[in-house]
Amino acid sequence: MTDDKGEPRRRKFRPKRLKTALPKPDAAPAPPPAPKSAERIAKVMARAGVASRREAEAWIAAGRVSVNGTAIASPAFNVTAADRIAVDGKPLPQRERTRLFLFHKPRGVLTTASDTHGRPTVFDALPKELPRLISVGRLDMNTEGLLLLTNDGGLARALELPATGWLRRYRVRAFGAVTQDRLDTLRNGIEVDGVRYGSIEATLDRVQGSNVWLTFAMREGKNREIRNVLRALDLHVNRLIRLSFGPFQLGELEDGAIEEVKTRTLREQIGPRLAAQAGADFSSEIVPPRPPQDDDRRERAAPRKPSRTRPAGDEAGKAGRRSGKPPRDPRRGGDGNGRGGARGGRHRRHGRDR
Repeated sequence: MTDDKGEPRRRKFRPKRLKTALPKPDAAPAPPPAPKSAERIAKVMARAGVASRREAEAWIAAGRVSVNGTAIASPAFNVTAADRIAVDGKPLPQRERTRLFLFHKPRGVLTTASDTHGRPTVFDALPKELPRLISVGRLDMNTEGLLLLTNDGGLARALELPATGWLRRYRVRAFGAVTQDRLDTLRNGIEVDGVRYGSIEATLDRVQGSNVWLTFAMREGKNREIRNVLRALDLHVNRLIRLSFGPFQLGELEDGAIEEVKTRTLREQIGPRLAAQAGADFSSEIVPPRPPQDDDRRERAAPRKPSRTRPAGDEAGKAGRRSGKPPRDPRRGGDGNGRGGARGGRHRRHGRDR
């Protein structure tokens, strides 16, 4: 259907709650934290999008940063909104609105800003018009699927915290055999090589030759957790796909594509407490991209095929099939059981295929 201008009508966003029996982390009710009057200068610079905290600290040590006209030599320096910060004599750009992007990470790329061995990273192929982004957590090199990217380091840290308790779902293909009864024991957690892993909800979807397809749901994301847990069950993971992170779903997002979440949707999904904890800013303008610099990591990296970008919109992602059977393509569909979820909206893709 179309409106009076002949444009497609967008449906109102309606988030979908994924069903799970996993308990949420205990959290005592408390009012949102009050905003801080002063913050570390490296944190303020990172939020302005000029550099990461580590890069900002290096610039400070090199004498490139001044506050109120005086150069500083240590990152252990707090600033307020009234202070005038400059880098190489140029005023610090205004802080940009907090933004979140859904990226379909391909297999074989690293979740890091740069790699000393020259291997491809998730940031190498991002469109240059995007702001400086950081990842919310990491995915292993051979893990594919949904990766959240944001321009706000405070939001990234808040979403990564186990106390936030956001559910993460994965589709797993593993070599070996297992029963549902054995998978059900993971609800009580498991210890592997001295590391204790929390409650995991695992479902045996189907058997395919010598492999099994599983759906995993968990509220924490320790390093190589799924691979280590299944290894303890004599299963060897040969494909791992993240389907969702909290209310945000991979859905129909194509391999290598990136999509922005609409500001209103992001604000509604994280809620006022998490927004205050992260120090998120939803009222500032979107700052135009800065000109490329000599030390820009994207200019240093070897040229890669660009990702496909879809701008933010209103519509939630379409729900998958509801037959109860696993989807033919494990990357498609909401959580592996035919349920969809929060997406950036209905968008038009740009760019070339990878």
